Amino acid sequence: MKCDKKAMLLYAVTDQAWVGKMSLHEQVEAALKNGATCVQLREKELDDEAFLAEALELAKLCRQFHVPFIINDNVDIAIKCGADGIHVGQEDMIASAVRARVGEHMIIGVSVHTVEEALEAVKNGADYLGLGSVFSTSTKQDVDQMSFETLQAICSVAIVPTVAIGGISKKNIPQLSGSGVDGVAVVSAIFGAEDPGAATAELLIAADKIVQSHG
Repeated sequence: MKCDKKAMLLYAVTDQAWVGKMSLHEQVEAALKNGATCVQLREKELDDEAFLAEALELAKLCRQFHVPFIINDNVDIAIKCGADGIHVGQEDMIASAVRARVGEHMIIGVSVHTVEEALEAVKNGADYLGLGSVFSTSTKQDVDQMSFETLQAICSVAIVPTVAIGGISKKNIPQLSGSGVDGVAVVSAIFGAEDPGAATAELLIAADKIVQSHG
């Protein structure tokens, strides 16, 4: 399974910080029912046993909706749960090393911040690129904000699908119009919302508008 750029349109990235009234499973299901085109499970705090149990549950849910299921950083968990893909950052294993472990069929996403990193990631076998942080974000404190010019430049040279990430909300999505991105990855705009399903539906419309704006 390789990466279809349509899967990047509204890419939901989980965060346990907002689990409360709804379980993570319920939040993800609400997002999927309302148009999320991809789901990434990001867990920095869980031990491997709990992470795997959660991953198996969400992988099954995503299969029901025919939506790619991506694991953040943890290659072992991605393999064990039969995920569709793995996403790695610049500080993690390079894409070619990940490919050697996961085989030809798994999608590999790589976070990039410059044109040079983007070209290197694609050369090493990335199937899509995560570009950011496009706005200031509370989710990751150690990431500088990417300029619109850099975002455009990466999209213009990328031969694989691209997804913008970082501080994206319904209000600021229109600012990405004309950048060339294939979609947006959102965390708190879905999982921090009072109604994740309704938030997803609104974000999907907004994301579609920016992609159409590229012409």
